[in-house]
Amino acid sequence: MALWVEKHHGDGGHDFIDAKIEELVLATEMDGVRLWEEVARRLEQLGERTSQS
Repeated sequence: MALWVEKHHGDGGHDFIDAKIEELVLATEMDGVRLWEEVARRLEQLGERTSQS
C-alpha cells in the first residue's frame, strides 16, 4: 500500500494518508486508522531507503 501511495501521490502521499486517517477517525473505524498509520510508517521507511541510496 505504501508503494501505491508513493506511486499515485508522490510528495503528497503523507497528506493523502493524513486525510484518510482523519476520515476513518471520524467514522470511528479504528482498525482502518491502525492500518493507515502502518502505511504511513512504511512510506516513511521508503523515503529513508531512497534518500540513502
